[in-house]
Amino acid sequence: MTEFLSQYHIAGLIIGLATFLIIGFFHPLVIWGEYYWGLRCRWVFLVAGIITLALCLIVSDFFLSALLGVTAFSCFWSIKEISDQRKRVLRGWFPRNPRRKYD
Repeated sequence: MTEFLSQYHIAGLIIGLATFLIIGFFHPLVIWGEYYWGLRCRWVFLVAGIITLALCLIVSDFFLSALLGVTAFSCFWSIKEISDQRKRVLRGWFPRNPRRKYD
């Protein structure tokens, strides 16, 4: 795969597009996670980030390693976004889960 991307000089383009899609995938995950689990889902993002970071270091393929790295740091960024999402819910910008108690 890396040979094909290098031959046609599109590796950067594909990694950029994949980064855009990965970040776009994490946005609704943060909203969904905060709605159903609250701040507890930060642990899920932390574990997923550590696992994908470890895989990023183990995998020898450049393209796959780059995507795993982007996914890892998107998981780590989502930990911060969960807290920000809670603030947005408390401000009324997003719906509250009626089965959960907010402080």
